Amino acid sequence: MMVHAKTSLTTDDAQSADRGVADPGAAAWIMRIDPPITAPGAVAHGPLAGLRFAVKDNIDVAGLPTTAACPAFAREAVTHAQVVQRLLDAGAVLVGKTNLDQFACGLNGTRSPYGAVPNSFDARYVSGGSSSGSARVVATGEVDFSLGTDTAGSGRVPAGLNNIVGLKPTKGLISARGVVPAAQSVDCVSIFARTVALAARVLSVAMGHDAHDPYSRALAPLTAPLPSRLRIGVPSTLEFFGDADSAAAFERSLAQFEALGATRVPIDYAPLAEAAALLYDSALVAERYAAVRPFFDAHEDEVIEPVRSILARGRQYSAADFVDAQTRLRALAQQAAPMWQNIDILVVPTAPTHYTIAAMRADPVALNQHLGAYTNFVNLLDYAALSVPTCLRSDGLPFGLTLIGPCASDFQLAELGQRLHHATGLTLGATGAAMPAPAALPALKPAATVKVAVVGAHLSGMPLNSQLTERGATLLRETLTAPQYRLYALPGTVPPKPGMVRVPAGGASLIVEVWEMPATAYGSFVALIPAPLGIGTLTLDDGSSVQGFVCESIALDGAEDITHHGGWRSYIASRQAALA
Repeated sequence: MMVHAKTSLTTDDAQSADRGVADPGAAAWIMRIDPPITAPGAVAHGPLAGLRFAVKDNIDVAGLPTTAACPAFAREAVTHAQVVQRLLDAGAVLVGKTNLDQFACGLNGTRSPYGAVPNSFDARYVSGGSSSGSARVVATGEVDFSLGTDTAGSGRVPAGLNNIVGLKPTKGLISARGVVPAAQSVDCVSIFARTVALAARVLSVAMGHDAHDPYSRALAPLTAPLPSRLRIGVPSTLEFFGDADSAAAFERSLAQFEALGATRVPIDYAPLAEAAALLYDSALVAERYAAVRPFFDAHEDEVIEPVRSILARGRQYSAADFVDAQTRLRALAQQAAPMWQNIDILVVPTAPTHYTIAAMRADPVALNQHLGAYTNFVNLLDYAALSVPTCLRSDGLPFGLTLIGPCASDFQLAELGQRLHHATGLTLGATGAAMPAPAALPALKPAATVKVAVVGAHLSGMPLNSQLTERGATLLRETLTAPQYRLYALPGTVPPKPGMVRVPAGGASLIVEVWEMPATAYGSFVALIPAPLGIGTLTLDDGSSVQGFVCESIALDGAEDITHHGGWRSYIASRQAALA
């Protein structure tokens, strides 16, 4: 096997030169593999057959060096990382390894001795990191998908800055065996693609419990779609670091979400922000040092700044300091947990701004922290996340939202993310290619539902209709019962309610509405129904049966028979007319 050295591509070098980037030839992002790697005996028609992919150079590929962007650290891998093997076995073709911020320590893509990776839209700007090369090769169409890693946002920020999808799975869903750790307890292998459907397809192949990975988990992803009346949590205060373009893009993106039926719910971001700060500003940074301790202690001078200072800071903490930091993190997790009672997902800017490569090199620590303003807490609190492109800013640079959900919500986020992405009208990455038709997503099953026929105060526009809508119920149709029922106005009910009873003879067809609600909400709905009403099985005029309101016959003493009105709405209208 012959392996080419890391070099930038001729076309992109010219693009960089046109935009005035100093030394464009140093902008390296991929080490090409010649010939590409396939799995012996891979299924010709496997789920990923023929798709080209690249992997971040902290992920092992047998026979190739794994450098983690540190030449002194380079070691030849003996076997493929577990995730690489799974993708190859599914028919994918490995064509290269990609550049990164050294030891996956950074969110900007400039911290590499192989050169800064430029943004795919404007080479003056950073690509985001640490999975910088992996994002760029997807955005430019050089591969169909790629693997990155994500500890503090490295699988999301580069996606948001390059108009592609970044799927950060739940911790432990994909094996990290064969991946150079950054902070092993929170590391995730991430997926970049130009569409949500492909990212989800790759996840369905890549995931799986690995008993040889100490942090792998046998998780069953949630498969019921999120509610149609979605509640999206949005931080009540947001920081865009003076970038009006990004602030405006965020509002445009939320408006797109609301057009899909979502409702904003403000959330307190303070506990999430404090959790995020712990990753680097507490003893938790010791895990970064521990990940490469033997090498770092022997070769500290071979590590570039500011990575060297970040790793070295991990030495100063005691084991007790680390326990204290973990305890504080758990307290913040408890503090944040109640927000999920009021929201279905959390939505944040993937990155709050764009920075030029020159600006990042001039202030590498503070500006890098800005890029991670909405990312660091996600793995620490065991959430799933999906970065989705939503618009181009007024200056033509990409902007995206990150959808965040609880542990194992990966495919739920993918279903929602695909709807949002396809509603934007964006083209794919930096290729200019049109968005394909939405695709069926793996492992997503329709949520269990119950059809309920309502006849009175729960009808559309009536006083108790909100008991249906607040549970995510949707109106299917107005129809008639079979001619086997009579309708009565029950005296003394507030608000006024009818009682419908089945009779052996002399019945009529009555107007009802059939609603569909999630089965998970059905119990709480039934609990609200007061005697003498209840739920039974109704027969409709087409012979089908649904759950619906019925009444105990004992309650009909003194009740007015209103069957001749044909339905409750007509009866109420007649009363209002009589009072006019």
